[in-house]
Amino acid sequence: MPFVLRGYYAILDLPGEIPEDPTTFLARAKARLAARPACMQLRAKRMGAADLRRTAALLLPACRAAGVPLLVNDRLDVALAVGADGVHLGQGDLPVRDALCMRASQRFIIGVSTHDRAQAQAASRDGADYIGFGPIFATQSKADAEPPVGLERLREVCAAVSFPVVAIGGITLANVEAVAATGASAAAIIAAIDHARDPVAAARRVAEAFGA
Repeated sequence: MPFVLRGYYAILDLPGEIPEDPTTFLARAKARLAARPACMQLRAKRMGAADLRRTAALLLPACRAAGVPLLVNDRLDVALAVGADGVHLGQGDLPVRDALCMRASQRFIIGVSTHDRAQAQAASRDGADYIGFGPIFATQSKADAEPPVGLERLREVCAAVSFPVVAIGGITLANVEAVAATGASAAAIIAAIDHARDPVAAARRVAEAFGA
């Protein structure tokens, strides 16, 4: 059965090492989970494997309680070690085919970041469960982001593959309906949710744009 993913794709983006008191990041996570996202991705680019595993282990019970799959960004080893529901891989990470050989079960989710149609179709051929595609618009949430691809390329990619496409990069509450109109299944949004006066309400508005 294909992986069903629709609406708000939550990303918990952590800047550095896990703090001794995890209360703050767990509060952020629970605010995202209160909006019932399609899944929660833990992203911590500068965190070592040991700290990332500890962070994921702290986050996993909250995701389980909310019934939301937890995905670990980049690190298949950490995802498997902690018993997460899946992994999200970048173009420079372990290839999808290798990840498929190592996953714990058929229910383990594998997503891939893509930036053009060729990468999207390669992810489909290789057996990924979904792709992230972008950045759709200019973004400040990722220092090494690719140039924006725009809505028309997003529309083309959505028509070219038969699994969920998660749009990412510069998406706001003002443009999310235009993103949903391209045929994307979900939107991954960080800044517009983190900076919202009411993050739960903002996340629910994203989900509603996709009919979730």
